[in-house]
Amino acid sequence: MFNILIHGLADFWVRLSLVYVIAGLAVGFMVGMTGVGGGSLMTPILLHFGIAPVNAIGTDLLYAAITKANGVFVHQKKGNVDWSITLRLASGSIPAAVITLSAMNLFFDHSNSKSADALIYFSLGIILLLTAMAILFKKALLDWSHRNDVFLTRMSEKQRHVATIVIGFALGIVVTITSIGAGALGTMALFLVYPLLPTSKLVGSEIAHAVPLTLIAGLGHATAGNVNFILLANLLMGSLPGIWLGSHSAGAVPDKVLRIALAAMLIYAGFKLLFK
Repeated sequence: MFNILIHGLADFWVRLSLVYVIAGLAVGFMVGMTGVGGGSLMTPILLHFGIAPVNAIGTDLLYAAITKANGVFVHQKKGNVDWSITLRLASGSIPAAVITLSAMNLFFDHSNSKSADALIYFSLGIILLLTAMAILFKKALLDWSHRNDVFLTRMSEKQRHVATIVIGFALGIVVTITSIGAGALGTMALFLVYPLLPTSKLVGSEIAHAVPLTLIAGLGHATAGNVNFILLANLLMGSLPGIWLGSHSAGAVPDKVLRIALAAMLIYAGFKLLFK
């Protein structure tokens, strides 16, 4: 047993890639500083490095589940998680993830992997552009929703509950196919349904929802052989200290500058994938 463990560690060390560790460090640092950008940056980076689209998606989903888990404890400790919202989101997203995984396994097998890649590239391109818009116009949309309360005054409590489940269902499909969207897009949608709730509570509730969604979607991809666990370990070796460094460097660069830079990178990546 001891020899097996030693050989396993030696094999992992041989496969250790400094490039992926640095990529994890950079993405983790950005997430620590801004709170956003994990999946939306990591997946395009993996594709740029030549990782197959389905493997990039599957690996990034488990990467997101692990890195976001710590955020749940932080937000819960601060009282920023509304578990009723989280459960409604999950009641839509989890079934949607299972359905989407089943559909992908049914329609996109090894004989037509090009079709699966085309779907992933197109979906990623669109979601990256939408995420960039959400990052750029977050404050404007939030201010608008607070000023008008349009959705709050027109929607009953039951309608808000149904809307939250629908948002979760849409996120389940999008996140399973692209590995991104649960953060910026999910929170922006919640702003419109719950305009009077504090932003921190909506963000915390969405992060709490993202963990089980990305975990289940990631495990589903893993059963289909779409997760590279050595790659995942490399990314985590860089990202976990990166998040810590980034969180302790928050405020060193103006938030507006960071968000514009992040949005610009996502717009570039989005157009590149759309016209690939």
